Amino acid sequence: MKRNTLLAIFSGLLLWLAWPPVHYTTFLLFFGLVPMLVAIENIIQSDVTRKGNKIFRTAFIGFFIWNVLCIYWVYNSLKIVGEVVALPISMIPYSLGPLLMATAFWLYYRMRQYTSRNIGLFLLPCLWIGYEFLHQTWDLKFPWMTLGNGFAVSHSWVQWYEYTGVYGGTLWIWASNIFVFLIYIGLRETKPAALRLKQISIWVAIIILPLAFSLYRYYTYVESADPSNIVVVQPNIDPYDKIANDNTQQQVNSLIQLSDSIGQPNTEYFIWPETAIYDTPVNEDKIRQYRYFVQVQGFLNKYKNGNVLTGIESTKIYNTDLTPSASRMPGSDQYYDVFNAAMNVENSSTVQFYHKSKLVPGAEDMPFSAVTSFLKPVFEHLGGATGSYGSQKEPTVFYSQSGIGAAPVICYESIWGGYVATYVKKGAQFIAIITNDGWWENTSGKDQHLDYAKLRAIETRRWVCRSANTGISAFINQRGDIVQQSKWWVKTALKQDINLNSDITFYVRFGDYIPLAASGITILCIGFITLKRVSRKKVAKAE
Repeated sequence: MKRNTLLAIFSGLLLWLAWPPVHYTTFLLFFGLVPMLVAIENIIQSDVTRKGNKIFRTAFIGFFIWNVLCIYWVYNSLKIVGEVVALPISMIPYSLGPLLMATAFWLYYRMRQYTSRNIGLFLLPCLWIGYEFLHQTWDLKFPWMTLGNGFAVSHSWVQWYEYTGVYGGTLWIWASNIFVFLIYIGLRETKPAALRLKQISIWVAIIILPLAFSLYRYYTYVESADPSNIVVVQPNIDPYDKIANDNTQQQVNSLIQLSDSIGQPNTEYFIWPETAIYDTPVNEDKIRQYRYFVQVQGFLNKYKNGNVLTGIESTKIYNTDLTPSASRMPGSDQYYDVFNAAMNVENSSTVQFYHKSKLVPGAEDMPFSAVTSFLKPVFEHLGGATGSYGSQKEPTVFYSQSGIGAAPVICYESIWGGYVATYVKKGAQFIAIITNDGWWENTSGKDQHLDYAKLRAIETRRWVCRSANTGISAFINQRGDIVQQSKWWVKTALKQDINLNSDITFYVRFGDYIPLAASGITILCIGFITLKRVSRKKVAKAE
C-alpha cells in the first residue's frame, strides 16, 4: 500500500509542477494523473478489504499535496485573525477540494464494481467535472483548482475555450491521462500490440488535434477595430494599513493624481481597484451628497466622456428585514446591508452600483445561511464582522454616456467563467476586473489570479482591464495575451487603447453546458450505485 500512496503523491507533485504560474511545464497535465490512476487500479485489483476506503484515502493524500502546494498562500490572507489561529482555518480550503476529488474517485470505484473498466473510465471525467461544478455553485465554493485553469500560462493552447470554457480543458486533460493509463495497462497486462498501437494513435490525436486548431485560431485571430482609451490605477495601499488607519482622503487624492497623470482627453474609463474608496460604508441613496463622490465628479470635469469605475464599500437601509443578509441597526427598527461594491461615476447625475455576487465563504458570506441563521444575532453583536456582506444574484453591466458596456468584476468573481460570460451576454464590451490581492502578499496567488483572467478574455473575446490595489494590474487582449502589466507593490497607472467587442462567442451564448451535462450523468451514477447497493442488501437479507 505504501507504493500506491507514493504513486498518489507523485501525481500531486506532477500536477503542482504543471500548475500556474510555473511556465514551460504545462505539458505535465497530459499525464500527471496517470500515477494516481495506476494506484487506484492497483487497489481495485488487489485482495485487500474495504477497497473504497483505501481508494478514498489514497486519492485524498495525492490531491491534498497538489492543493496545498498550489494554494499555500490562502494562509497569508487569513493571518489577520492571528498566525496560529489561521493555520487550522486554512485547512478548510486546503482539504475541502481534495475531499471532493477523492469522492469522485470513490464513485468511480463504485461504478467499476457494477460495470467494466472502460465504462468506469468513460464516466470518471463526468464524475470529476460534477465535483468541479459543485465546487463553483455551493455555499463553500472555491473553483480555483478546476483542472482547465491549468492552461492559463499556455493560453495559446486553448483558444477553443471560446466554445467550451475551462471545462473543455478539464475534459482534454482527462482524455489524455486515461489513454496514457490504458497504454501503460496494456503493456502491464500484455494486451495485443494492435490494441496498443490503436490507443497510442488515439492519444496522439487527442493531443494534436485540439492543439493544432487552437494554434491556428491564435495566430489567425484578428480583432475588429473599435478603440477606446482606458486607464487602470494601482495605488499600492497596504490593505492592513488601509483598515487600521483612516486615510481615505489621502487615498482618493492619490487615485485622482495617478489617473490624471496619464489620462488624455479621449479617455473613457478610469478603473480603480476593489474598495478603492474605503470609508464608513456609504449610503447608496445619498451618494450624491458624499464628499468623495463630489471630488471624483470634479476630477471628471476635464474628461468629457470620462467614467470612474471604482470599488467602494456601500450600504443600503431598509424599513424591513428585506434580505437574508440584512442586519438590524442598533437601537432602531431599520435594517441595513453592507456591500463590497463597484460604482460607476460619470459627468451626470447618473450613478450605477453593482454588489459583488460571488462572496468569499466565511470572510464575506456565511455558508449555509438558511441553516445557520440562528447565529445571525451573534454576528450582529460582533458588528457583522464575519459573513456579513450583502450581494446580488445577477451581474450588472455599467453603461457609459457614450454607450460603452463595461463588466465590473470584483476580485474572486473573475475565476467564474460562466458568471463573467453572463456580463457579456448582457452587453458588456470589455471586462473590468477590480481586485485587492495584497492580502496574499508576494506569493503565487496574485500570479495565478492574473493568469486566470487570460482565460476570461479567450472565453468571451473581450479585453480585460485589470486594476489591482498592490498589483498585478494589466491589460489583456482578446487572445489572452498580456499586453501591459505593472510590477508588484508599485504605485503606478497604465493606459491602453483597447478594442471593444460586441460579438458573442459560443460559450457566452450557451454557458456551462459541459458541467451541466456531466452533473446530470453524475446524479444518474449516484442513483445507479444506490439502487445496486440497496438491491444487494435485499438479496443478502433474503439469503
